[in-house]
Amino acid sequence: MVRVRSRVSRIRDLWRRRRTAAPPAPSLTASPARPYLGALGLLAVTLVGGWLGLVVLGSIEEPVGPMNTRMSLHPSWTGDTEVNVSPLGALRLDSHDGPLRLVVDVDTLDPDRARTLVRHPERISGLQSEVTADVQHSTAELALRSSVAALTGATALGLAVYRRPRRALAAGGLSLAVLVACAGTAYGTWNPRSVLEPRFSGLLSSAPSVVGNARSIVSDFDIYQQELARLVTNMTRLYDATSTLPAYNPDPTTLRVLHVSDIHLNPVAWQIIESVVTEYKIDVIVDTGDLMDHGTAAENGFTSAIPDLGAPYVFVRGNHDSMDSQRAVASRANAHVVDDGRSVVVKGLRIAGIGDPQFTPDRSVEAAGDPSERVAGQKLAEAVRRQNATGAKVDIAVAHNPIAAAQTDGIVPLILAGHTHTRNVGVLEKGSRLMVQGTTGGGGLRAVEGDTPQKVEASVLYLDQDTHALQAWDEITLGGLGLSTAEVSRHLPEEVEPGRAPSPSPPFSSPSGSPSGSPFVTPSTTATSSP
Repeated sequence: MVRVRSRVSRIRDLWRRRRTAAPPAPSLTASPARPYLGALGLLAVTLVGGWLGLVVLGSIEEPVGPMNTRMSLHPSWTGDTEVNVSPLGALRLDSHDGPLRLVVDVDTLDPDRARTLVRHPERISGLQSEVTADVQHSTAELALRSSVAALTGATALGLAVYRRPRRALAAGGLSLAVLVACAGTAYGTWNPRSVLEPRFSGLLSSAPSVVGNARSIVSDFDIYQQELARLVTNMTRLYDATSTLPAYNPDPTTLRVLHVSDIHLNPVAWQIIESVVTEYKIDVIVDTGDLMDHGTAAENGFTSAIPDLGAPYVFVRGNHDSMDSQRAVASRANAHVVDDGRSVVVKGLRIAGIGDPQFTPDRSVEAAGDPSERVAGQKLAEAVRRQNATGAKVDIAVAHNPIAAAQTDGIVPLILAGHTHTRNVGVLEKGSRLMVQGTTGGGGLRAVEGDTPQKVEASVLYLDQDTHALQAWDEITLGGLGLSTAEVSRHLPEEVEPGRAPSPSPPFSSPSGSPSGSPFVTPSTTATSSP
């Protein structure tokens, strides 16, 4: 018994000593990481919960003019605004930077509001202000709804993870702060010019109406809301296939030039060109060479489609086109060949050009070419100088190889070329804008040699009818062999300011300005793709 009591006494003393002993020293390796892990966990809960809240609760359905739309915010690395017009396609606007993208889904055309417009055409004049007011109201409601959605989503997920209200409320508050910071970034980087340069993906026949009219966009721009209203109004017109709402009407004062190149005997290109000519009301087609693939007499029948393209066809010889190919084109009705610096006047535009001095159908030629390209370009430049001196001002210089074409820098305002199978646009050192077209034939039969098909590319240039100054251009990009994608993007020269009506410009000397988009790549360093 005494022995048992002694053991109990020892155990009691040991327990007391343990209770009064100092706590163990903190670990120098583990504890510093715990606050960071906790903070990262809270941030993860905040972001995931806020995102879930936006997805589930953050969208609104609002009428915009005669249309029913659904607006929502989505996480994004690039920002932007996306307008989906099902089933026609989608518009992408580079409206802002930041981690939030505004998505507008145009669902249906409200029949009652549309019939009201049909019965009362005088109300169409007020449609723009109505759409503007609807967009402003919808944007404010979307901001409020998104804030509540992010707060609710993060709080709910925080409560599920931490089981503590205080921690959950901290996640909700942090998500709201993140959303406000993202909105501030979008506001600080807001780009009203983006509505002038939309990128359209979808049915090619819808592109002119959705993108809008180049001359009107430049000369009639007042404020961003009005242009957004015009954009939405154009979409309304697309949906109205049976009523008497006004249809898209091209501006008659704008000359439209279709720039194609490097067709390489692909008959699909003719169908694409005909479609673009019809949809865009093209005035002149300019082909910067390599219409053929080997330049043989057997290929000359390929030119039989030229008279039926629907617009005058101006051609300059490429390194895959023989002199016999050039004569075959010249023999076709509605075709014009430019060579040796000579010029033609089509629809009031004076276009001068020179054929490629090389004929190399069986091998690839780098963009830099041999010295003959530069010599040919200098010959073209001298011919253009002589014509300008006599008052026959040349508006566009064309050559197949960019090296030859670039020799006219400072002499003409606009230079067109091809050869590289890669689209490139930029302003040269002396102020001329050089536009190098990709392959409108998708590289022809050579396209099957690579792992991926080459894209089909063409561009529509909008020129002032009086001054022939470039107002804007649309870049059309289609998927290559086996692909069915279509994309149209609008670009404006930097010297064309929104809100300033086009005015006659003095004779060309050396205009300043930089290209819209990436800086121009010197032709000598441009990569080739079996040109």
